[in-house]
Amino acid sequence: MACPYKALSGIDCPGCGMQRSFIELLKGNLFQSFQLYPALIPVIFTLGLTMAHLFFKFKNGANYIKYSFITTICIVVISYIIKLFH
Repeated sequence: MACPYKALSGIDCPGCGMQRSFIELLKGNLFQSFQLYPALIPVIFTLGLTMAHLFFKFKNGANYIKYSFITTICIVVISYIIKLFH
């Protein structure tokens, strides 16, 4: 299925490539996955950390999630800007 954002604007969205990257990660192609969407592993880590915190109630879990989220967003934005100008 085509990205609606790209179909309307002609420009990749910040999430374009995530699905292909996930498929490559499932195949075990870590480098290929990273090339397609560098933020996938941080996204998965942040989601896993959030789920673990919901179950185990880590003492500083909310702070860890916050910093992980900020790092992930920075990676998404930087890789998106690089993709736009590359």
